[in-house]
Amino acid sequence: MKSAALRLILGLWLACSAALAGAEVAVPALKTRVTDLTATLQASQTAALEQQLAALEIQKGSQVAILIVPTTQPETVEQYALRVAEAWKLGRKGIDDGALLLVAKNDRKLRIEVGYGLEGAIPDAVAKRIISETITPQFKQQRFFEGLNAGVKQIAALLGGEQLPPPSVSTRQSASGDGGGWWIFLFFLAMAGARVLRAVFGQFIGAAIVGTAVGVAAGLITATLLIGVVAAFAGFLIALASASGSTGWSSGGGGGWSSGGSSDSGFSGGGGDFGGGGASGDW
Repeated sequence: MKSAALRLILGLWLACSAALAGAEVAVPALKTRVTDLTATLQASQTAALEQQLAALEIQKGSQVAILIVPTTQPETVEQYALRVAEAWKLGRKGIDDGALLLVAKNDRKLRIEVGYGLEGAIPDAVAKRIISETITPQFKQQRFFEGLNAGVKQIAALLGGEQLPPPSVSTRQSASGDGGGWWIFLFFLAMAGARVLRAVFGQFIGAAIVGTAVGVAAGLITATLLIGVVAAFAGFLIALASASGSTGWSSGGGGGWSSGGSSDSGFSGGGGDFGGGGASGDW
């Protein structure tokens, strides 16, 4: 009786162990362009990579993300990378210009997973050279940030020469992290500027100067001439009304206006598709 019970307990233990051993590594939630689950990178290094990847998205519209995990086992690095890429949906929908740089630190393996739309810019052979000639020599010296930084720069250079549809205004705003809140800053600029410039240049000229400044700032932020022109006109009207004291706005508690709270500018994929293109390597 005891032996039968022991065999049953042993069988259950072996079954649980096999199930745990065969469990897939979970795909982490996509919140930033650089996800380090191994504490390999310092905060400043993560921020530097994040800034580079955000700048790339602003310039080209392409989304590139970095993921560092301890291991991908029991899956291969190729299987796990494709699963992550399909879950994260990096790149713009219909353009599929996303890429994932995955590092499995304990496995000493890495992979560049390339979306359909970037397979011409980063063919498998080129991805392989980036890994073997640029990234892994640094990894072998435990210089992980340096390897990733150099790899990101090469990927950005390749995408810089690729003919891709230009990023939309919303993409630029999202990548720059302003979440549309830049108009709040411009509103206050117009309000404050009108009061200062009115005393120097007079009401009309002062409002014209403020409107021009607001328009230039909006045009630079959005990289769109039309928005700059509209913002200039709106800034002029706000400054003119502010100078004449007819805005109805005050800084007191009863003004009835607020920014609506802080916005969440978390990073998310754009709906891009992947088909297994890319290359892998180890160090």
